[in-house]
Amino acid sequence: MLIALIARDKKDALPIRLENRPAHVAYLKASDIVRQAGPLLDEAGEMCGSLVILEVDALAQAQAFVDGDPYGAAGLFESVELIPWNRVIG
Repeated sequence: MLIALIARDKKDALPIRLENRPAHVAYLKASDIVRQAGPLLDEAGEMCGSLVILEVDALAQAQAFVDGDPYGAAGLFESVELIPWNRVIG
């Protein structure tokens, strides 16, 4: 099943994001369940969240991925949603 992981950063948390970005990107690249990933951008073009498409057998795998993310450990996110997703195009 595909899961859209949508995470919104806390207000004024760009320094936290930048400090932890290398560890986060390494975590994404090391995972065998990440299919697509990239930052959400605000109106000024600054990173303000994350969109990650995961392919998992169960929602618990997606939650375990979230729990291990360096961004989460750094306290970056205001909210995280795990939403089942159906790819129609692509």
